[in-house]
This record gives sequence, C-alpha cells and structure tokens, in this order.
Amino acid sequence: MSRNWGMTIPFYDRPLSKSQELIAELPELGYTDAWSAEVNGADGFVPLAMAAQWAPGIRLGSAIVPVSTRGPGLLAMSAATLADLAPERFVLGIGASSPAIVERWNAGRFDKPYARTRDTLRFLKKALAGEKVSETYETFEIKGFKLERAPELPPKIVLAALRPRMLHLAAAEADGAITNWLSPDDVRKVRAEIGEGTELIARLFVCVSEDVDRVREMARWMLATYLTVPVYAAFHDWLGRGEVLRPMHEAWQAGDRQAALKAIPDEVVDALIVHGDAATCRARIQEYVDNGLDTPVLAPVPGGEISIEQAVRALAPRGQ
Repeated sequence: MSRNWGMTIPFYDRPLSKSQELIAELPELGYTDAWSAEVNGADGFVPLAMAAQWAPGIRLGSAIVPVSTRGPGLLAMSAATLADLAPERFVLGIGASSPAIVERWNAGRFDKPYARTRDTLRFLKKALAGEKVSETYETFEIKGFKLERAPELPPKIVLAALRPRMLHLAAAEADGAITNWLSPDDVRKVRAEIGEGTELIARLFVCVSEDVDRVREMARWMLATYLTVPVYAAFHDWLGRGEVLRPMHEAWQAGDRQAALKAIPDEVVDALIVHGDAATCRARIQEYVDNGLDTPVLAPVPGGEISIEQAVRALAPRGQ
C-alpha cells in the first residue's frame, strides 16, 4: 500500500456545505491527503481551507489552480493563507490549465502556457519565502510585491505536467508533478522523465461497479470530454495512443458526438478508468503505486452500485 492515499474534495454528489462529516472521517479511514480541483465547480482554495479545520493532520493540496486565471500576487496570497491555516500540510498545485477555462470562461489569455507556468513557479518560490519581488519574467512583470505575512515555512509547489518539457521543469524546479488520465503502465513512462525522488501525484477516476457496460458508457463521455482537449490529445499521442484514438478525434471534429463515443475502444476505457468491486479497484490503484506513483488521489464518480459516501469508505486503505 502507498504511504499516501488521497481523496478528491468536495465530493461529486454533494456541495461543500454538506461535506464536513465525510471530510472529517477521511483521516480515520486511512486517507493521508485531500486534494481539490478547479474547473467550473468549487474553487481550488476554499474546500482546502475548510478541510484544514475539519480534518486536522491531513495533507491538503490543490490539483490544480490555473496560473492564468489569477494574478501572480493573488496566487501568492491564497497560498500563504492556506499555509498559515495548515502549516507544513498544504501543497500548492499549479498548472497551465486549458484555453476553454482560461479564455472562454475567465476572459484571460492562454498564451505561452509552459513559460507562464515556469514564470509563476519562480515568482511564487520567491514570494512565499518572504522576498520582495521586482522582476521581469518572459510572460509578466512584477514591481515591488511582498507578502504582508509570509508563511513561516513556505508550502511545497507541484506542477501539472503531462509531457517531457513540463515534467522536466517539475523535477528540476518544483517539489513534484501532478498528472491525470493515465494507466498504470503509463506511470512508468512518466516516472522515467522525472526520475526517482520527485513526488508523482495523479488523480484516478474510480467507479465502484461490476456493471462493466454501464461503467464504459459513462466513462466514454468523461474520456471524450477530456481527451479531445489539445493538451490531453498531445499527452496520449506521446503515450502511444494516437492511432487508436484517431477515429474518436475525427468524429468529434466532425461534430458527431455519438460516433466519437463509439470510437473509443473498450481497452482504452478500461486502461484509464478504475472500475470493479471495491477490492478490485484498490488492487488496480495499487498497480499505479507499484509502477511508480507516489500519491494516488481518488475521485469516486457516480454510476456505481454504491453511493459516493460508501465508495469513499470502501476504497480507503482501512476499507480492506
């Protein structure tokens, strides 16, 4: 069993306001981590702030907050606040995100994503260490920013990284890498890029269900939504799935959503979604760990025979 075993918060089936009891239960179930996300639901910081009070002792991380939807100074302030609420327990996960989130939904600019992520990382390391920052980076300029109250111990910073260039940056300058939508076998390829000693974190989508057809039907929608995003398409090209996913991409680009879903092979669904009874799911998650994943972050999804609450308990290390 991995020494780290994370859970995504809030849960898919309830708002944050109704999550206190289940989040508070995570440490006694054996979960070591709680990681937020930030797409179009809850923001990436407030759930962690609440979990800092509801589940003392658990590690808290953002996976991830985009670097282009907030200014660098605001990111530093939010991170410093969480580091104050959960000293030595907060990990700031940042990443480039996607054009849809940055431009269409937040009126920002998705420009030079690698450089913007690198520059934000370098700024945050200085700012969270309490330094006054006046510096011209490739993608922005900072003039005289200094946190009013820097954390006593700066939080670790990890990067969303899908391909070699960003993975190498995460290994060289950050405290870890966060990846997503990969199989246990894919972990080996990602691990080879960052080497040993760099924490590798991945969110794993899990459906506790033995109804294979139902799981695959649900999962195809999730996969099509993600894998047609350019960064994920490029990721899976690099992983070696370019040809097998080509019919899905062609149908999607032609506007035929149903044909795109049908074009995703069963073996791709089964590789990227963890499903089966709880014991089978835990064993599958362990395969990721055995192949080099340090921190699995589970995301139980609806559609199984048991509720999300039951799945959280059944998938726990102490659910065995």
